Amino acid sequence: MGSASLLEIKRSIKSVQSTMQITKAMELVATSKLRRAKERAEQTRPYHKALSEAIDRIRSYEATTGSVFAEQRKDPKTCIIVVAGDRGLAGGFNNNVFRLAASIAEKEGGNCCYLPIGKKAVERFTYEKKEILTDSFVNVSSFGVSKSIALGNTLADYFLKGTIDKAVIVYTEFVSMLSQVPTSSTLLPLSPLENTASGENESSFSDEPLYESSPDEMLKRIVPSYLGGSIYIALCESFAAECGARRTAMNSANKNAEEMLNNLSLGFNRARQAVITQEITEIVSGADAL
Repeated sequence: MGSASLLEIKRSIKSVQSTMQITKAMELVATSKLRRAKERAEQTRPYHKALSEAIDRIRSYEATTGSVFAEQRKDPKTCIIVVAGDRGLAGGFNNNVFRLAASIAEKEGGNCCYLPIGKKAVERFTYEKKEILTDSFVNVSSFGVSKSIALGNTLADYFLKGTIDKAVIVYTEFVSMLSQVPTSSTLLPLSPLENTASGENESSFSDEPLYESSPDEMLKRIVPSYLGGSIYIALCESFAAECGARRTAMNSANKNAEEMLNNLSLGFNRARQAVITQEITEIVSGADAL
């Protein structure tokens, strides 16, 4: 029994060591990707802010109060864009996004369709047999600016045609290496403008060389790019958050593995000592018998 127990402990130690090698490698890879993803996420934030300010300035002109992109429709059909990861082993990263998406769908009364981005999101909503607009966006890592702009144009067309009445994107915001927060943002319809002073609303639109067309025409050209930019920024934030969550999860796994190794080593030493003690006792008992 003693030798069998020792062999089992040895196999367990070897298995934990092999797993620990994998988790350490994954932690290093996640740390390397996180650095680049964090820089990319930080670089995209000023673009989104500038584009949002440009849209607000155009909409502040009195002729744009009835823009079709700001139309609040009754009993809206909501398209929930869910940005998840391509892989697991990232703690609660994916599940937290799915829970937030489910709560939004409940608030909208269940009249929703989904546009999943990422392998885990596509698998989740396909398994749940939800209405999916498209399942072609499987790989987050290969989702660049061009695909984001194309998706923004598609959403704008769907909204104008009445296929969808509202678009909400759900993703994970990167706060720090140790903090990732699931969040949501309404892309369409455009949020109502805050009340401004009458002098600001009567600004000379035609005097600014940037605005050569009517406000409505400008919005029809800019809003699809704004949607695409918002989606790309959400992807950058989500990818950075995924790397941070995976790094944290793998670091915790390494600590747990080290603790298991210590316990197994202690158990192995105790079992070996018990075997040695038993052998010495048997030798002494045999000598006394002689």
